[in-house]
Amino acid sequence: MSTAALKDAWNLRLVGHSDLGANGDGMHVNVVDGFAYVGHMGHTTAGTSILDVRDPTKPRLMLQLPRPPGTHTHKVQVVDDVLLVNNERNLWGKEDATTWTAGLTVYDVTRRAEPRQIAFFDTPGTGVHRMTFWEQPYAYVTASDHGYLDQFLRILDLSNPARPHEVGRWWFPGQHAAGGETPTWEPITTVQLSQGQSPRPGQKRVALHHALPRGDRAYCGYWDAGLVILDIADRAHPSLVSHLDFGAEVSGATHTAFPVPGRDLLVVTDEQLVNVQAKREVRLVDIAEERRPRVVGLFPVPSGDFGPRFGPHNVHEMRPGSLVDPRTIYLTYCSGGLRVYDIADPSRPVEVAYAVPEAPPGQTAIHLNDLTVTPDGLIYVTDRFGGGLYVFERTR
Repeated sequence: MSTAALKDAWNLRLVGHSDLGANGDGMHVNVVDGFAYVGHMGHTTAGTSILDVRDPTKPRLMLQLPRPPGTHTHKVQVVDDVLLVNNERNLWGKEDATTWTAGLTVYDVTRRAEPRQIAFFDTPGTGVHRMTFWEQPYAYVTASDHGYLDQFLRILDLSNPARPHEVGRWWFPGQHAAGGETPTWEPITTVQLSQGQSPRPGQKRVALHHALPRGDRAYCGYWDAGLVILDIADRAHPSLVSHLDFGAEVSGATHTAFPVPGRDLLVVTDEQLVNVQAKREVRLVDIAEERRPRVVGLFPVPSGDFGPRFGPHNVHEMRPGSLVDPRTIYLTYCSGGLRVYDIADPSRPVEVAYAVPEAPPGQTAIHLNDLTVTPDGLIYVTDRFGGGLYVFERTR
């Protein structure tokens, strides 16, 4: 039986919980046909969990795939009967990742709780960090390759899921070292950051976190480079539409650029990192003139004493098949829990609900990580270290 409890809540209630078989290091989550697919951060031996959530009050763990040695498989995407799972060097786990499996694993999930591997797409280097696969046939993959500084966009065609192949790529100018490009910044890598090295003034990690498509555009959180908007009408040759650098003094680690459905508006999050005191923002960016994106609003910062790593991470991205509500943003705030905002007026977002679970055993605070909201309004949220999967619903 779950012992999860809430430390504080307003207009949200806890419906259900799973500790993921005592491997509670949850990350990415998709819910399809009453089954939740959860990626694990890599702090345990677990890689991917599948839960039956047709009764959301009692999530039932059906299967747990192990992660490959030295690797974490913390991202999942499901479209129809195809499940994608990333493979990336596990820089944040307990063991020293001297060897790892880098790429993208493709599973057939015709039987929802019985994944069958049908392909593996190899990506030399650290591997795949995240991917967006919302509808066939294209997946927008944050991946590495020989000759490039850090990770960038690779577009894969999965019209035959057993034979994924690349159709196009885009990188930030200066990333293609093998092509003779020289960065205009002093690079710092995830390997250096994972080893506790702090960036010196002027040092940046310029790398794609992930891209979200809408029509013939892709909206990218490009870490210390900020926001990037791409034209993907020709997927073989993506091109830059615009770039908005928020400035090192007020930003960094730009994670998500979410296009709000039906509106010329992006919600852009910076990710709060461990042992980083700099304030991370959640911005509303007007893209009515997409070549001149401009910040029009900032999300209010929750008030209270929440514990370490207090700051934003990700939003409900409203993928096809999930809840679509262009007025409401669901946001994970690490130790600040789950926050919900009304953005009817983009210049003045207003918090309308929140929930902060009690710290799981062995943690000083909750660390809510990623989320998705199903069409019935249920909010599935993961804890990064040990809390597992939480299910919430709004009470008003």
